[in-house]
Amino acid sequence: MTPFASLYVGKTTHARKGAHVHRFTYGLYQLLVDVDGIDEAFTRLLLLRKGRFGVFSFAEQDHGARDGAPLRPWVEGTLAAAGLAATAARIRLLCFPRVLGFVFNPLSIFFVEDARGRLEAVIYEVNNTFGDTHAYVAPASGAACERQEADKQLFVSPFYGVEGRYRFLITPPADTFNLVITKSLGGEADFTATLSAAERALTDAALAGLFFRMPLMTMGVVAGIHWQALRLWLKGAPLAARPTGPRAGASVARASPSTS
Repeated sequence: MTPFASLYVGKTTHARKGAHVHRFTYGLYQLLVDVDGIDEAFTRLLLLRKGRFGVFSFAEQDHGARDGAPLRPWVEGTLAAAGLAATAARIRLLCFPRVLGFVFNPLSIFFVEDARGRLEAVIYEVNNTFGDTHAYVAPASGAACERQEADKQLFVSPFYGVEGRYRFLITPPADTFNLVITKSLGGEADFTATLSAAERALTDAALAGLFFRMPLMTMGVVAGIHWQALRLWLKGAPLAARPTGPRAGASVARASPSTS
């Protein structure tokens, strides 16, 4: 039987191109959770709780509509609003857990699958440190590697405006998970983010090991964002104006050709 939740442990690399080259890599771990099996996923764990403070915890209010309601209706409604038909037999969410009650997810990913486990759609839920969120809703074909693209809609970094296009290259989570996001402006790539991770069983022993190996990881994510921004500013990278706009939104992505 497929578990309702598992761990993915790996690393992410961010690389900026152009006049102010900048690159960094850090380790991370994430939860992959079946949104219909959240209660069952954590029942035998002491270190990970649902909705309550703990060493690790998971709260539905950190995702979707942010109201604490079950996530399936939000996913189904988001797909319908985007005009994407999907059976959504299974919906899985890849995200950071709360660590000592704190979490910030620059990117959470919903995987929408049919009864055979074939990927039907992907929702890339992007958050910025200003409290805004945007969901890029992308169709999927069930291929081993999906290629999708979307026009940028959310102000994420103070060094980039809300212009350009994202290209997503994603392999659905199995024994491993890989994601490459390339941002381009005027047809030229100016930023790339990669994520690669391997699956591990979700156990208290694994969680304890990760806590001591990467303590306060989620706080470190926010600290790292500001530290890397300071380094980039010291290199002379100009700041972009933050536009006004809705705090939450969604837009439709599209399948991307295998070559460009």
